[in-house]
Amino acid sequence: MKEISPDKLYQLFNRSKRNTENVIKAAPIGICITTPSGHFEMVNPAYCEFYGYRPEELLGQHFTQVVPEENRAILSALHDEFMRGSENQELRQEWDVVVKSGEMRTVIAEAARIEADDGEPRKVTFVIDITQRKRLEERLKQANERLDHLAHHDELTELLNRRAGLQRLEEEIKRCERYGTPFSIAMYDLDNFKAINDTYGHNSGDSVLKQITTLVSGVLRDTDLHIRLGGEEFLIIMPGVYAEEAYQGMERVRKSVAQQTFSEHQLTVTLSSGVASYAEASGTRLLDRADKAMYQAKQTGRNRVVIASSSM
Repeated sequence: MKEISPDKLYQLFNRSKRNTENVIKAAPIGICITTPSGHFEMVNPAYCEFYGYRPEELLGQHFTQVVPEENRAILSALHDEFMRGSENQELRQEWDVVVKSGEMRTVIAEAARIEADDGEPRKVTFVIDITQRKRLEERLKQANERLDHLAHHDELTELLNRRAGLQRLEEEIKRCERYGTPFSIAMYDLDNFKAINDTYGHNSGDSVLKQITTLVSGVLRDTDLHIRLGGEEFLIIMPGVYAEEAYQGMERVRKSVAQQTFSEHQLTVTLSSGVASYAEASGTRLLDRADKAMYQAKQTGRNRVVIASSSM
């Protein structure tokens, strides 16, 4: 094996050191080196460009300068723990950081502990900007949540739609059969609503629907489920009550609606409602009984609530 002189070894070492420094400077990801106390000792150009600082603005400063104030204590403690520990690699983690302009961004950070020329440990941290990816993920999440919402809710009134509402009705029937708890339903329909659409237009009709459903939801109990079956016809599921209690609840609803005016035209609107209590019948049968009671309310003068008889 060919011997290498001490001078040649020193030259190779310096060349290797310069190559390492050049690689760090040219790296497309942010790299910083911090002292055991957490102060910046080296920052490469990509790190400075990402955070918006000049090197002299960072060197000598504590690394938490680029961390949101509410996270500084925990990140400082994690840094100190890593420097005292025996592990040479820190797990890759996702963190929010703040750049010089004050903008919040998100990075993936991974770190390693090395020994410096003075024999003391240093922490080398590599950061990758994932802000755009996180924003895209958030937009996709919101879009999926919106699609899921639209699949189960009426777009105009934000109430449960017919499909979701009837599914909840079947669930309530199963709960009733299992635990023997009472529940009732009420169906209601706005009286002469077609005349509003014909006279004032569908925009006014939609405004009336939104205002009335908001009012009704406010009168109902938190445990009641308000559902739009279609058009101006609605279903209310009332857990834990018999027909008489449901009737009283719908009377409060009926009076509240009759006492208000709606849309910019200050229209007076009334509703007719049918109430039925569950009694060993299918959901379809229960709806049919409530629907017949509602029809009876309309036939006998409108603006009233009728409890379904056992013969319905």
